[in-house]
Amino acid sequence: MTRTIVDTAEEGPTRNQTRETAPSLERQRSTCPECTGRIRHDEEHGERSCTDCGLVLEANEIDYGPEWRNFDDSADDRRRVGAPTTSLKHDKGLSTTIGWQDRDAYGNAISARKRTRLQRLRTWNERFTSKNAKERNLKQALGEIERMASAMGLPEPCRETAGMLYRRAVDDGLLPGRSIEAMTTACLYAAARQHSTPRTLVAFATVSRVEKLPIQRAYRYLSSELGLEIEPADPIHYLPQYASELEVSDDTEHLAREVLDAAKADDLHSGRSPAGLAAAAIYGAAQLTSDRLTQEMVGERTGVSSVTVRNRYRELLAAYEADRDR
Repeated sequence: MTRTIVDTAEEGPTRNQTRETAPSLERQRSTCPECTGRIRHDEEHGERSCTDCGLVLEANEIDYGPEWRNFDDSADDRRRVGAPTTSLKHDKGLSTTIGWQDRDAYGNAISARKRTRLQRLRTWNERFTSKNAKERNLKQALGEIERMASAMGLPEPCRETAGMLYRRAVDDGLLPGRSIEAMTTACLYAAARQHSTPRTLVAFATVSRVEKLPIQRAYRYLSSELGLEIEPADPIHYLPQYASELEVSDDTEHLAREVLDAAKADDLHSGRSPAGLAAAAIYGAAQLTSDRLTQEMVGERTGVSSVTVRNRYRELLAAYEADRDR
């Protein structure tokens, strides 16, 4: 039998009444305050109650999910909400966008007069969505992040993190006197390392509008001012993208991972480029699995110098052989 909380005006504020006025504290509870029973969350009815004594801790909970009602029998899509908010839009995606198609709701072409009027509306809508210099700065920078991330194939969470880092830099006043392109590239570089999908600075320089040196300076400044705690990149994180670029077999990629594990056990990765170690490990593993790779091919497709590959792969294979003999 379910027992609910009853409030009476004559008794004054009781402990149960205080509990109802602080739903955020009740959400943190994992046990019942009356019998220490387990709390069950009923999403259908929006209630949180005890499974043992039936005490209702919270009722009429707000559902932040989409609405699924459909009032049109001919439509299969029942969603009546917009896209979720995102850090990759200067207004977080809350403003209205006028489509570029010059057609009406039925797909018919509109007249020339209406096209002119619609283009004028697009112009004013563009001006209203970026009203000041800060919003225009964000609009340009976030567009650059999207462009570079798309060119490098970085995932959506990495792009969101880069957008949040750039917003923090704007709020802390780190942008005056610095290039927008360099700061956006530095934010994306930091986000890629945080999400364990690192790319080399050379790879970022190929898609950015600035050279490698300004990106390095911007990253160091950004990391220092925002207090970013980013661990050194693991060479293993570079393996999937290099294996894909070089089109090696799964056996070669798996063996390259074992080679890097053996090198890390001997601390050969300390003070050396993780990208260079990953490229050398794939080349060394290809020598053992008979995959046809040359040092020049590895250097061209990974951006690592062929000299680095030649100097590192022998050390990695020696560490791997020593680890197998133990």
